Amino acid sequence: MAYDETLAQRIRTALASRKGVVEKKMFGGVAFMIRGHMSCGVVGETLMVRIDPEREKTLLEEPGARPMDFTGKPMRGFLHVEGIGLAGAALRRWVKRAADFAESRPPKARPQRRTRSRPTR
Repeated sequence: MAYDETLAQRIRTALASRKGVVEKKMFGGVAFMIRGHMSCGVVGETLMVRIDPEREKTLLEEPGARPMDFTGKPMRGFLHVEGIGLAGAALRRWVKRAADFAESRPPKARPQRRTRSRPTR
C-alpha cells in the first residue's frame, strides 16, 4: 500500500527541529520514531499519532480524529487523523503532541548484538 508522500514531507518539516527522529517503513506506510518510540506516521492518506492514553478521550473530540483500528479493536493511545485535522496548524499540533509524548518516554535500550557461538571441534 502506498502512502501520501506529501503528508509525510509535511510531517518531516514539522519534526525538523527535533533530535533523534528516525523514519521506518511500517504498517504499509512510514512511521517517525523519536528515541526509539513511535510518535506518528502516515498510512495511506491518514495521519497516525501515538498520544498519551490519558488524553485519548479528549483528543477524540477534535475534528478529524478517530480511534486507530487495525485489528477490529481500537488500539489505546493511538489515533488516526484525517480531513480537517490535517490542515496547516492542526497537523502541526497533532505532530507536536505525538512527538512530545514520544520524548516523554524513557529512551529504549539498544538491542544487544548477538554473537554466534561457534561449536568447538
